[in-house]
Amino acid sequence: MTYFNRLSVFLFCGIMSSSSCQDLLQLKPQLGKLIDLSIEGEKSFYESLKICDSIFEKLETLGDISKLTENEQNILENCEGPMNYYDVLSPGCSWYCGGGLDTLSASSVLKPGKQTRYDVQNIHDLDYSTAWVEGVPGNGIGEYVCYHFPPQNPRINKLIIVNGYVKTDKTWRENSRVKSLKMYINDVPYALLQLEDVKNEQIFQVEPIGYSERKDYDLLIKNPWYTIKFEIIEVYQGSKFKDTAITEIYFDGIDVH
Repeated sequence: MTYFNRLSVFLFCGIMSSSSCQDLLQLKPQLGKLIDLSIEGEKSFYESLKICDSIFEKLETLGDISKLTENEQNILENCEGPMNYYDVLSPGCSWYCGGGLDTLSASSVLKPGKQTRYDVQNIHDLDYSTAWVEGVPGNGIGEYVCYHFPPQNPRINKLIIVNGYVKTDKTWRENSRVKSLKMYINDVPYALLQLEDVKNEQIFQVEPIGYSERKDYDLLIKNPWYTIKFEIIEVYQGSKFKDTAITEIYFDGIDVH
């Protein structure tokens, strides 16, 4: 059964003693791609992008790919990709073609620096160059970010977390990263996410979150909005700053096509 069919069970457990319910679900991630970014990498990316643009312009003039050199044709095969070095998603359709209809809130935000902001929107802007950083003294234990979803949002069955501030290796090492996140759905504890201290995508599979009855749109949108909250429970200490950063928490799911 779907999450909302089981919500009353979780609510009941919330008012009973801990012995009355099973321990909170413990989830460990599958590791996705390594997010290894640098100033040098950014420069190389845009140099390659210029080469791709010049080959595309040449192809438009020639009108036939066979008239390109063999080297140009090989380069062209690798030109389909992000247009921005820090883009999280590659071109093409994804769950975000129909999903991601949310707003965000946070318990705190670190005050901006001279050129950098740490707003809660950074955690879901699909951009590796930004991060949400909590704004209280210490490591931010107990601080949280909350996603708000309308009922028509496609269901979520996968969470992808990019831990720490991955813009550069220096920012990642110097700022604290999350070791354990407590996940709530509609303020009811759902799972404890155990993150690794790596710059890879960390992928968590969950049972579909959202409304399963989707055939009647008029009825669907009358359901209440729902929330997913992530609370910092434990951290990996940064080498310079106690501030805890998360670059991205984004989603994949079903009901898009």
